[in-house]
Amino acid sequence: MAGTVLILLQAGLLAAALADAARGIGIGALAGTLAWLGVVLAGRAAAAAGGEAAALRAAAEVKSGLRRRLSAHVLRLGPAWLGGQQAGEITALATKGLDGLDAYFARYLPQLMLAVVVPLAVLARIAFADWISAVIIVVTLPLIPVFGVLIGWHTRAQTQRQWRLLALLGGHFLDVVSGLPTLKLFGRARAQAEVIEEVTSAHRKATMTTLRVAFLSALVLELTAALATALVAVEIGLRLLYGHVSYQTALLVLLLTPEAYLPLRNAGGQFHASTEGAAAAQRAFEILDTPLAAPPATRAGTGADVDLSREDIVLRAVTLSYPGRGSPALDEVSLSIRPGERIVLIGPNGAGKSSLLALLLRFAAPAGGTITAGGVDLARIPADRWRSQIAWVPQHPHLFTATVAENIALGQPGTDCEDIVAAARLAGADEFIRRLDHGYDTVLAEGGRSLSAGQRQKLALARAFLRRAPVLLLDEPTAHLDPASADRVLAALDDQMAGRTVILVTHRPPPSDWVGGSTRVLALHHGRLTDADDPVRRGGLVVTP
Repeated sequence: MAGTVLILLQAGLLAAALADAARGIGIGALAGTLAWLGVVLAGRAAAAAGGEAAALRAAAEVKSGLRRRLSAHVLRLGPAWLGGQQAGEITALATKGLDGLDAYFARYLPQLMLAVVVPLAVLARIAFADWISAVIIVVTLPLIPVFGVLIGWHTRAQTQRQWRLLALLGGHFLDVVSGLPTLKLFGRARAQAEVIEEVTSAHRKATMTTLRVAFLSALVLELTAALATALVAVEIGLRLLYGHVSYQTALLVLLLTPEAYLPLRNAGGQFHASTEGAAAAQRAFEILDTPLAAPPATRAGTGADVDLSREDIVLRAVTLSYPGRGSPALDEVSLSIRPGERIVLIGPNGAGKSSLLALLLRFAAPAGGTITAGGVDLARIPADRWRSQIAWVPQHPHLFTATVAENIALGQPGTDCEDIVAAARLAGADEFIRRLDHGYDTVLAEGGRSLSAGQRQKLALARAFLRRAPVLLLDEPTAHLDPASADRVLAALDDQMAGRTVILVTHRPPPSDWVGGSTRVLALHHGRLTDADDPVRRGGLVVTP
């Protein structure tokens, strides 16, 4: 608004100075007018700089806030949702995609405000000086936004297609890089390189199409504004020639007329620059609108609290279904888990073992039935408090780009080095860690790609041993270990997990010293707990649901 007022002042002072100079008034008499003109020009520069700084700062705050919300929401959605997404697409969205909002918030929105305020103010000033010129501007001014909207619809569709291709390229490229050793091993690296080349070519063509539309739209808007300005200049020139308007008024109209069209032209140009960021933001809001599995009370961070070292966990007729699957992953499962007992859960692939752990980890919500702890419905317990009492070893543990010690202490930050080493020894990891270049200070590659699957599994077990949570969930903890290492790990579990609730998921029957006492062996088959299934009988075990 300050810039708009200064535009009007600048045009008025410049017209007065030129008119006085044309009448032969000396430079001395014009000194005051020229001095004020200099002040106004400096004010316009300051207003433009201040507006630019404020807009960039606002854009940075919006991007930062949106990134935080997006990251937090994706983490709350959990692995069940992330399993159906491309990590590369979300990474591209949170980085390059949201960076495109700079143009939207720092350029397009301020220009849109100017496109509303400046033409109205200029039109009012011209109407006060010369109503005929104001009528011509009123008739021609709407042509620019009309053409801009028509072209903008086409540009938006092209930009959304360009963004989808970029997200596809980013996601596929990350997946290929992650799986490059496997692709090389099976001779499929060249085929994937051709797929990346194909997607890259499609993205290049979409980008060039979007740029072509943007350049053509700029031509149309510039031509429309130039013709409208010329029309005003012709009529004001003819009327000045015949003495129907004063020289100062004619100068004022000629100076202000381009200012009426300029913000609209600039808004059209900035719209094209902002469409990529707007398309990325639309995808970000789609993710933010994805409902969480947990109910609102849990998301709010309020509710009841329980102590899993003393309270029973009870599942009553729990059913879990996944979208796109005809049969439920878990079908009316009822189970009571007492504090300090060990449960061995066996069954074939797809039986629902990992789905049961996902329910206990709050990565999924039951479609039917209830889960309670100490008589309190699980939905009333905040997820963070619940998970703080659980240690989990997944089938495919993830290691981050950090030292070995930091990866082991992931769930227990600030732990002493002695405790980290002790946990590693229990998991059978100490020996290979000390053979690394820098021992526990060795920085691992993302995902621990420099380690074998068994070594990654041992580090995940060390994490769980260090955490000392009252409940320990183990999903195939010995699947990638040799028999000797597997026996040592199970012996460590038997020794160290006394007093802690342990649920062990496995394909094969547990060792004989795990059967009996406080250990129960359960079998899952097609999402149902069974009491005398053949796979269990072949293991020589009695199932006790």
